[in-house]
Amino acid sequence: MANLNKVMLIGRLTRDPEMILTDKGVKFGFAVNNSKKDPATGQWVDEPVFIDCEMWNREPSFQATRLCQTVRKGQQLFIEGRLRLDTWEDKNGGGKRQALKVVVEAFQYLEPKADGVEGAAPRGAYQQQPPQRQSAPMSRPPAQARQTTPANDDYDTPMGAPAAGSGYDGSNDGNDIPF
Repeated sequence: MANLNKVMLIGRLTRDPEMILTDKGVKFGFAVNNSKKDPATGQWVDEPVFIDCEMWNREPSFQATRLCQTVRKGQQLFIEGRLRLDTWEDKNGGGKRQALKVVVEAFQYLEPKADGVEGAAPRGAYQQQPPQRQSAPMSRPPAQARQTTPANDDYDTPMGAPAAGSGYDGSNDGNDIPF
């Protein structure tokens, strides 16, 4: 039988991310809301679910370092990862304890910064930068050098709108339906 362990969540950070294990990973709190109808009032109420998350640096992206440098408490993110069950013995003799965590493999910013760029302002307290990847830059011809054809102009037309020069004037006499 096949197994699948995949989590995709949209929510907000409940605390600032903090580096763990000498800058190899980051841990943070995450909250998502479940909406349910209150039987007493009939109103929809948000019920928060709090989740502990961790993310590890993997070459070449060093996403955990980037996450720690660019996001803050309260910021909305999309995270994708897998579930992991941690078990340990309680220090105070309380027996065996368990906690379910999300190991984040990828994330996306869902809110723009004030200046229009995704993510939050870099954290000043964190000074170490991830190693830079050595690769040749991709070359792409400048916009003026690219040829424009009528087929390429169609991509600039909003979805559902007729393309320029298509001969369609917007009227519908019922004879243009293909079935």
